[in-house]
Amino acid sequence: MEVFHFRIPCKYSLSHWLQPPTLQKNTHPLFFTEWQSFELKTHGITFRIQISVKELLDTDVLLKLLFHLPVNYPSTLPDISVNSDQLTRAQCMEVKDKLLEQAKNHLSEPMVHDLILWIQQHLKYVIKESATVCNEKTTLSKGTSTEDGTWMLLLHLDHMRAKAKYVKTVEKWATDLRLTGRLMFMGKIILILLQGDRSNIKEYLILQKTSKVDVDSSGKKCKEKMISVLCETKVQSQQKRFQTFEVKEYSTLDELQKEFETAGLATLFSDFVPPLLK
Repeated sequence: MEVFHFRIPCKYSLSHWLQPPTLQKNTHPLFFTEWQSFELKTHGITFRIQISVKELLDTDVLLKLLFHLPVNYPSTLPDISVNSDQLTRAQCMEVKDKLLEQAKNHLSEPMVHDLILWIQQHLKYVIKESATVCNEKTTLSKGTSTEDGTWMLLLHLDHMRAKAKYVKTVEKWATDLRLTGRLMFMGKIILILLQGDRSNIKEYLILQKTSKVDVDSSGKKCKEKMISVLCETKVQSQQKRFQTFEVKEYSTLDELQKEFETAGLATLFSDFVPPLLK
């Protein structure tokens, strides 16, 4: 595969990210193997970049980076998602956390290019640090929760045309992000109920809104545009923590209601589900 890198001025503004960058043959240690997607929206810019980090580890590492720049970027930090087939999920999360830490040092100035260069230079050390942190965490009690506690998200999907693939994708995201809950089907109602760390739930939302998870009426891959966030809140002590993520189908509304009530989420059901039937 032929590889390229961005040619970006030393001084640049947000406007440089409003158009796909100029590409040229590689002469730089940071390799961009693919410009995957670029989208300008009313709520900001979302784009994906794949970079191959050379000569830092025993094997080349292909990082898949997703950046969402809000409309008030760079005064507001970007949302970042990191994936790699060569790294574990924990390592990807550590890379993401380090990028966000670095982003704080560039607040109010363009930062994406600097962040990419930084991770290219420091990936080896971030991965080593991640391994150390994981070893330390094994000494903690399994009952120890994060500072933010467990959060819950309830989503409503309008439809799934490519149901089998869509379901498989949702299951993978939930597993990768260590989220539990339910993907629920009842008649035409489709709900996704997730529980987990708040940062992971936010990353799930980014994936859900920016990835091509379904197909349109012509069979072409498309992003999910008919999704509603019904509720996002912290899980309360009287509410059940789901231990796994499951896909379930219900024959009646009563069956669906019982699922919510068993988890101590009767109020969540009554507030958000019946209105979907109207």
